[in-house]
Amino acid sequence: MRPNTLKTLWQSGQAVVNGWCSIPSSWSAEVMAHTGLDSVTLDLQHGVINYDTAVPMLQAISTTNAIPLARVPWNEPGIIMKMLDAGCYGVICPMINSRAECEQFVGACRYANVGGYRSYGPTRASVYAGSDYFEQANDTVLTFAMIETQQAVQNVEAIVSVPGLDAVYVGPADLSITIQGKPQMEYDGKPELLAALETVVAACKKHGVQRGIHCSGAAHAQKMIAMGFNFVTLLSDHGYLAQAVGSAVKELRSGVAGGVSGNPY
Repeated sequence: MRPNTLKTLWQSGQAVVNGWCSIPSSWSAEVMAHTGLDSVTLDLQHGVINYDTAVPMLQAISTTNAIPLARVPWNEPGIIMKMLDAGCYGVICPMINSRAECEQFVGACRYANVGGYRSYGPTRASVYAGSDYFEQANDTVLTFAMIETQQAVQNVEAIVSVPGLDAVYVGPADLSITIQGKPQMEYDGKPELLAALETVVAACKKHGVQRGIHCSGAAHAQKMIAMGFNFVTLLSDHGYLAQAVGSAVKELRSGVAGGVSGNPY
């Protein structure tokens, strides 16, 4: 089976740099995957991607060594299993607030031979991963439980102690809404929010669970790595597109645009 290189990076003490796709395009997914990212996540929750567009996006990512992941819309076994059968090497599941919810999520990702209830039928996964998919999938596929509410932070010890959970993934915007009433990505100068992150990191380290978080860019990601996170997502494809085009338009209209250096075409 094709190895999951994210596990190798973690074992060597390195942080994973993850990309985020919310644009429903195999071409944009391919471009993202060719940038040197360790993994690329398809966002089926808040992105404008559905299953029919996700499959060719996974095929595009497969032209690189980037590991394909997906954030599913909800903790619903059908879509979790379907994305795994399509070849995802990890699933990020939103709004995990209790041990029971985490057990339901993890069980959907594991076959019955290790106590899960995932149905067998790795249609594309066996093509992407290899003919021994069934024998290796339970140890290769990654499970990420999203911690994004005050309730989840309070229950984090119980959540991360669930057998088969590989990692958590903090959604800082939703987490800050439940703690301080408004969405915030960066927590500088906000001790209550920082304390919540520290609680999550400490619980994960205690139970040998990896620590992921959604970031607003490279500088923010560096701060989160220093705090103890070892899976950091940079700004999304649509975020970088809007940022780059907006900056270019602003430079042009202000009359301070520099000369073009080279032509990628």
